[in-house]
Amino acid sequence: MKFKPLLNILGALLSILGITMVLPIFISYIYGESDFNGFIYSMLICLGIGVPVWFLTRHKQSLTNRDGYAIVTFSWVTTAIVGALPFYFSGAIPNITDAFFESMSGVTTTGSSIIGNIATLPHLPNGIESLPHGILFWRSFIQWIGGMGIIVFYIAILPLYGVGGVQLFKAEVPGPVADKITPRVRETAKFLWIVYVGITAVEAFALMVAGMDVFDAICHSLTTMPTGGFSTKNASIGHYDSLGIHYIIIFFMFLAGINFSLHFRAISGDFKSYIKDREFLVYLSGIIVVTSVIFLAIAVQSSHFSGLNFRESLFATVSIMTTTGFGSADYEMWPAVVQVILLSLMFVGGMGGSTAGGMKVIRCMLLVKYAALETRRVLHSRALIPVRIGNQLVIEDVVRNTLGFFLFFMSAFVLSTIALAAIGLDLESAIGAAASAMGNIGPGLNQFGPTDNYALLSDPGKWILTFCMLLGRLEIFTVMVLFSRTFWK
Repeated sequence: MKFKPLLNILGALLSILGITMVLPIFISYIYGESDFNGFIYSMLICLGIGVPVWFLTRHKQSLTNRDGYAIVTFSWVTTAIVGALPFYFSGAIPNITDAFFESMSGVTTTGSSIIGNIATLPHLPNGIESLPHGILFWRSFIQWIGGMGIIVFYIAILPLYGVGGVQLFKAEVPGPVADKITPRVRETAKFLWIVYVGITAVEAFALMVAGMDVFDAICHSLTTMPTGGFSTKNASIGHYDSLGIHYIIIFFMFLAGINFSLHFRAISGDFKSYIKDREFLVYLSGIIVVTSVIFLAIAVQSSHFSGLNFRESLFATVSIMTTTGFGSADYEMWPAVVQVILLSLMFVGGMGGSTAGGMKVIRCMLLVKYAALETRRVLHSRALIPVRIGNQLVIEDVVRNTLGFFLFFMSAFVLSTIALAAIGLDLESAIGAAASAMGNIGPGLNQFGPTDNYALLSDPGKWILTFCMLLGRLEIFTVMVLFSRTFWK
């Protein structure tokens, strides 16, 4: 691995992140709040380290696959470290572990937070709503950056290294295929940015029209599109008693869980691209079916088939499946079967090429197809039966990559659950926290449900979940390859 290109890119990243702190600095100045100096110190540190490192490590070397994996992983870790600086220096989160946990949760668009528990954070008497406006904006902004980053990583960068994640898109036409949206990676990234920024702006405007104030509308749009889930309110979206705001958030969470290349095709005039895509149809059908089941379950429990129950059922389904993690109701008050269904959705996630976490719908489809195919092969041992999704043949490399990903994902989930239980968590809380971190969702179960937070979790537990967040966001292989002995030879 070449260290000079790695340091050069990390130096440039530090510089860029330092420059972006001008935005929260301006907000802090406007509101005249105490976080102003914290952002100034953080910006000076980023520019003071980033600019010299970038300048001194300029090079003309080409990158290899090995360099790419290291650059992607260390870029995310670096971004999380930088994101923690304003939390720490402003005094909003004076504990280093908590500040890094909050930042990694933001950058990976997980949405788990240590803020909100008044009893454990006495310096924030009103929880999240006690935070200065600059910090609230920064929490939302780092999620927005992380969300866009994973789209570019998933669609634009991985094909350069021949990684199977994007090759999965060959499984269905006219969904995203290996040649990307445009022949050039830079053009692909540019178009994705345009779509991402455009939809974010439209959502912010819609929320303002629905009655949300300008600052909150901007912050919530910045955390909806990356399926992050950080809110400026303790009660999340449940704070707003507005039918319009709830359905606007539902609609844009749904959009964020869709492959962004389909949005690009639709904007380019191919409106039928959605219904032609088999993964989208499964994604939409899953939301409809699960919403119906949850609505029926909670309606029977409450003996009340109301519009409110339907809205809360739809909100919870879309929020968990897209791994956004916004809350409008406490699903722990619902029947146990509903909680099990929502836990299952945490593993599925949204579509490939979206900002959603989880294993992705396309992988789940491929796993089901492969399982069915193996059953047929038992009866017809000599038959050559290929794996197909729709009319598209799935090559053996993609199948093998998906099976490996599933094995790693579930192994990481089991091991992290065991580790969390070993440090004293009850089984339900450990399972929910591990699934939430691996799927980049936010809320879990029991101690870490939708109305709770992670403030009371021990420091070792927070570091375990922080690593799981990184694993889930970078599709596991990108991180795990760095632990391979072969990588460092």
